[in-house]
Amino acid sequence: MIPELGHFSLILAFFVALTSACVAGVANLRRGVAMAAFTRSSTIAMFGLVAVAFACLMTAFIQGDFSVLNVATNSNSLLPMQYRVSATWGSHEGSMLLWVVMLTGWSAAVALFSKQLPDVLVTRVLVVLASITAVFIAFTLLTSNPFERLLPAAAEGRDLNPLLQDAGMIFHPPLLYMGYVGMSVVFAFAIAALWAGRLDSTWARWSRPWTIAAWIFLTCGIALGSFWAYYELGWGGWWFWDPVENASFMPWLIGTALIHSLAVTEKRGAFKAWTVLLAIAAFSLSLLGTFLVRSGVLTSVHAFATDPKRGVFILAFLVVIIGGSLTLYAFRAPKVNDGGRFSVLSRESFLLGNNLLLVVAAGAVLLGTLYPLFADAFGMGKVSVGPPYFEIVFVPLMLPLIFLMGVGPLARWKDDEGQSIVRRMRVPAVIAVIAFVLCATLAPRFSPLACVGVAFAAWLLCAIVNGYRDRLRHASGMASTATKWRQIPIAYHGMQVAHFGIVAFIVGVTAVKAFEQEYDVALAVGQTKPIAGYEIKFLGVSDEVGPNYSAKRGNFELSKPGETARLLTPERRAYVSNRATPMTEAAIDRGLTRDLYVSLGDDLGNGGWTVRVHYKPFVNWIWLGCVIMAFGGLLGALDPRYRRARKVASIASSAAVVDAR
Repeated sequence: MIPELGHFSLILAFFVALTSACVAGVANLRRGVAMAAFTRSSTIAMFGLVAVAFACLMTAFIQGDFSVLNVATNSNSLLPMQYRVSATWGSHEGSMLLWVVMLTGWSAAVALFSKQLPDVLVTRVLVVLASITAVFIAFTLLTSNPFERLLPAAAEGRDLNPLLQDAGMIFHPPLLYMGYVGMSVVFAFAIAALWAGRLDSTWARWSRPWTIAAWIFLTCGIALGSFWAYYELGWGGWWFWDPVENASFMPWLIGTALIHSLAVTEKRGAFKAWTVLLAIAAFSLSLLGTFLVRSGVLTSVHAFATDPKRGVFILAFLVVIIGGSLTLYAFRAPKVNDGGRFSVLSRESFLLGNNLLLVVAAGAVLLGTLYPLFADAFGMGKVSVGPPYFEIVFVPLMLPLIFLMGVGPLARWKDDEGQSIVRRMRVPAVIAVIAFVLCATLAPRFSPLACVGVAFAAWLLCAIVNGYRDRLRHASGMASTATKWRQIPIAYHGMQVAHFGIVAFIVGVTAVKAFEQEYDVALAVGQTKPIAGYEIKFLGVSDEVGPNYSAKRGNFELSKPGETARLLTPERRAYVSNRATPMTEAAIDRGLTRDLYVSLGDDLGNGGWTVRVHYKPFVNWIWLGCVIMAFGGLLGALDPRYRRARKVASIASSAAVVDAR
């Protein structure tokens, strides 16, 4: 009865969402009535019902109820408990229910933490979110029912895909979905602002913390997915420009642009219409990513099984969302007074350049991702767009972006002088040149990529230091340095910490791309392979047995003069449910400045095995940079000025919102 309870709860949640959207939406449209109490209550009820449905599905997986088709297809009695839990979202059906849980969770958060906002605005935001929720619950019930029964019940399940039996599966999808779905809140605030015809600094101040929160989750989800692929797939790669990877990267790029654009709208009242357009684009790209994963129109290691019905449903919703929001935008945006005039040399101009480069980069990724689909549709045959295209197009766009990241925070709002900007940027420019020369001189071999990357990282790092120096120098009064430091807004610290994360990311990417070493070798017992000053000695292979797999475990001794020898034990696993396809589990000796990566290949007989060995300098700085970026975003979202400003703004704007109805 537990699956039936979950199914019934999901049906009830659909009707609650539909009722909330229709009743409150119509009342607000026809009579301008705010139904904040009703929409808040129904939103929280909606979340509770969906949470019950999700708990019922998870219970079915934990108990191994193979009378549920979803459980029988994606679980097994030998599956460890932690993977039974993560198997709840390991299928298309379960992942869609997770999506709905996240969507209603974000909606409930808005309902609970928006008490200081005008009732009319809250009603409109929750109506938009309830409408989106109703569509996704309908999609789940009609095309992807996770509670469908299998009669008679299977004696045993097929098991979860071995690639998904990893800790990464426990955390990566929830984090990524929190980021994806969080963009719906940003979208809802944008539609509510267009609905009211009020696009001002107050709206930007309300929206910005929600945007940053969604961006943090998306950053963590993408980074964790990259890290998971790095150690799980056995290739040693961390980004493959896979269509589904791109589908998560595009909303991240637009979300990054949106955060910066919201800052300008909040501070200077400029970019109002552009900011709303970015909010619409961020959520639209999140939906596009959902379409690419669920429809099967593009080949990806992340994609679910192909089902045309699902693809058509999501595509139709995507068309409605984009078409409807752009129509509303077309009517409202021309009436917006995009104030905040600024000169060419100003912080606004540099942030606008930042925005344009991020949008062009997202467009380039979108083109490369969808081109195979268009080529096939127009009879041009099967076309594959690989990493060379993305690296040739994307990387050159990042160089001017990093340059602007250094200049923008040091420029003044509204108007600045060229000589003043040049004077402030002289030291970073000199340090960047010195960094280029040192990299060319001291690196193991000359690499233009590495030298340029290190130079730009040095440029940005010096610009961060310059920014703090200017802040402390121009702080009011004769206070001590410590007091002046405490007076710097937390949001400013957040910005600079996030930029420092990009410095670490740049160093990691350029170092591993320029100086990594990779060898595919055949080793017999007792043979060694030298790599980057280390020696890897093959000690042999032993048999191991896991809870639902058997494995050949390679034993390798990693040694270097002056260091203690370490044992690396990569595995070649054969899972009970799929012995024909062995899985590679790499062994990695991690360090702050390098990874040594060993994966076991095929048995050559007579004790010999193929072995893949990688030396990856500074590769962990890639994910360290992402963590630092996310922490910077967290600091920005927690700035107490937003809470104080919301209290003041809600009083000042309530009457204006009512008038705009």
